[in-house]
Amino acid sequence: MKDYIEERVLNVAEYIVEHGATVRDTAKKFGISKSTVHKDATERLQTLDSSLAFQVRKVLDVNKEERHIRGGMATKEKYLQMSER
Repeated sequence: MKDYIEERVLNVAEYIVEHGATVRDTAKKFGISKSTVHKDATERLQTLDSSLAFQVRKVLDVNKEERHIRGGMATKEKYLQMSER
């Protein structure tokens, strides 16, 4: 793996753990695709730092469990804004 990829993988992982960030938020922050973030966090990180990979996996699992709630809140907010117009 190239050095710049290793550095990106570690930066992405640290950001996810520190901020409890979603894949989408992380992709926006680093200017990369969601697919790249996912691959970095689930595959590439495992070969670099398995303990950090475990921490990232825990955050991603929590985000996956909560995504339907966030989606519902976004829809509610959308319709509240529409009714205020």
